[in-house]
Amino acid sequence: MQERHTDRKRYFEEQGTVTSKYVFPYIKQFQEISSNLVIAEIGCGEAGNMAPFVDLGCTVYGIDLAANKIANGESYYQSHPNREKLHLIARDIYLLKPEEVQPFDLVYMRDTIEHIPDQERFFAHLKQFLKPGSKLFFGFPSWRMPFGGHQQVCRSKFLSLLPYFHLLPNPLYTGILRLFGESKETIQCLQEIRDTRISIGRFRKMVTANNYTIVNETLFLINPNYEIKFKLKLRKLPRWMNIPFFRDFFTTTCYYILENKE
Repeated sequence: MQERHTDRKRYFEEQGTVTSKYVFPYIKQFQEISSNLVIAEIGCGEAGNMAPFVDLGCTVYGIDLAANKIANGESYYQSHPNREKLHLIARDIYLLKPEEVQPFDLVYMRDTIEHIPDQERFFAHLKQFLKPGSKLFFGFPSWRMPFGGHQQVCRSKFLSLLPYFHLLPNPLYTGILRLFGESKETIQCLQEIRDTRISIGRFRKMVTANNYTIVNETLFLINPNYEIKFKLKLRKLPRWMNIPFFRDFFTTTCYYILENKE
C-alpha cells in the first residue's frame, strides 16, 4: 500500500493538483467554466478534486458515502474564502433527492464510476439532477488494465506491484490475496471492485442506452496522474492500439465528456 492511500491530506492535495493541471483544462475545451456553474462530484471523498472549482467560486456539491471523508473535507475547506458555496453531503447518491440540490451544470467523476454498483441504474438515476445540455466528466481505469483491480491498496508490496493478477478466476484471485495475508476488509474491498468492474465497451453502451452523447473520448496509455504518483509523463494510447477489447489491457485511464440530451 502506498503512503498516499493512508495520508488523506496528502491525497486531498494530490487530487487538486491533478484536476488543476489536467482535468480542468480538459473540461474547459467543451464546457465554459465560470463562478455561475453548479458542479457536483459524486464519490468525492474529501473533495480534493473540487479545489480548482471552489477557488473559482463555483457552487459545488460533493457527495460521498463515507461520512469520515466528508468530515475531513469540511475540515480542509473550513477557512476557504468560498466555503459557503461548497456543500458536502454524506449520502448514498441513490438516496439523494433532486430538491436537496440545485440542478447540475457539470458532473465530475474521476476514479469513481468503477466503484458504483448497478451502473446501468446509476446513469438513468443521474438524469433527474441534470439540465438539458449538462456536461459530465468521467475518468476511470479499464478493468483489464494492469492495475484495474486496484491491487495497489494491498498491504503486500509484492501484490501491490503485481499486474493483471486480478483477471484470474475469482477463487484463485481471492486465494492469492489470503495466501499473502491480506485482511478480510481489503479482500472485501477488492471483491467489490471486481463486482463493479467496467470496460470501455460497456461504459459506451450504458452511455448510449441512457441517451447521453459522447462529446469527447481520450484514452491514455500512461495516466496523467502517474506524473504525481510515479514521475511518469502522460501518454495517450497509440492509435494502432485502439482496438476494441485489446485496448482495455493497456488503457490505464479513459477521459470522457458526455452531454445530457434530455
